[in-house]
Amino acid sequence: MAREIEPRLLVVGGQSRNVGKTALVVDLIRAFPEARWVAVKISQYGHGVCAVNGKLCQCAPGEHATALDVEKNLDGQSDTSRFLAAGARRAIWLRTRQGQLGEGLPLLLEELGRKETGGKPNVIVESNSLLGYLEPSLYLLVLDPAVGDFKESARQFLDRADAFVVRRRIEKEWEGVPKNLLALRPAFYQGIGERLPGRATDFVRARFFGGGEAATD
Repeated sequence: MAREIEPRLLVVGGQSRNVGKTALVVDLIRAFPEARWVAVKISQYGHGVCAVNGKLCQCAPGEHATALDVEKNLDGQSDTSRFLAAGARRAIWLRTRQGQLGEGLPLLLEELGRKETGGKPNVIVESNSLLGYLEPSLYLLVLDPAVGDFKESARQFLDRADAFVVRRRIEKEWEGVPKNLLALRPAFYQGIGERLPGRATDFVRARFFGGGEAATD
């Protein structure tokens, strides 16, 4: 059963790769700079294929099934570098073997509890599977009807999404995705590279920050 953690947790998931999950995390960091975010990227690897981009890579740690790295480079090409460049206070990359995210969570929770992290930070995480272990304050799911793939992890937690960020207008129902469920949740339309809609920032401010300014330490 998912459990709550002390830091306020905003989770950004996506139906598949290449739907702009990282772009949304970057947009949210920029939209609320006063939150001094701790931004987390979770990658699960297996069978020689990285869950981040579907290609062979060096994602898997060499000695252990899980690894955690704290990003220091603001000018790099990695997603965690993009988080720092957008204004995150800290950026963390957690890598675990497929199906073993639970084993990596103690590393992440320990890092989030460090004084360098602020003790009780505003945390934003790019992941779907994390919902199987932790209860976020807010879960946003990125959808793109032009992408045929729909990950099982995204479908599993579809009904737990507080809102959807949709990259293109939904013209038809997806197989296995109840149309009425999509209609029951707020949906914010934002193309990749477009500005985050004001309605979306208002929604996050109200639901995550309680309607006031973003909390700082």
